[in-house]
Amino acid sequence: MAHGDITHIDIPVADMAAATRFYGSLFGWQIAEMPGFEGYPMWQAPNKISGGGLAPRSEGFTQPRSYVEVDSIDAILAQVRELGGTVLLEREPIDETSWWAAFVDPDGNHIGLYESAPAEG
Repeated sequence: MAHGDITHIDIPVADMAAATRFYGSLFGWQIAEMPGFEGYPMWQAPNKISGGGLAPRSEGFTQPRSYVEVDSIDAILAQVRELGGTVLLEREPIDETSWWAAFVDPDGNHIGLYESAPAEG
């Protein structure tokens, strides 16, 4: 995906099994855990493009969060600070080729960031 594309949407849930049944039935989403991401079932929309995860609800994660693909999380977080936003989560690895972070914009909206290593070849 390109810089600025919405790449992923996490939905906070308290009961994974109930949420899996609900969203699978409601929207026809395919929902399954992926190896290495147990306890975090991923959903994929029928278009095979849109997707995200069902993440455990927590005190700081109570509303869905969209993730935006960026070329450099570190550069974007610096801009967030310069433009009056607040960093919630510094850059953290997802796996060996991808990272995530989160911030709050000046209006209080929580936004996630996603960075992946450039494709080789």
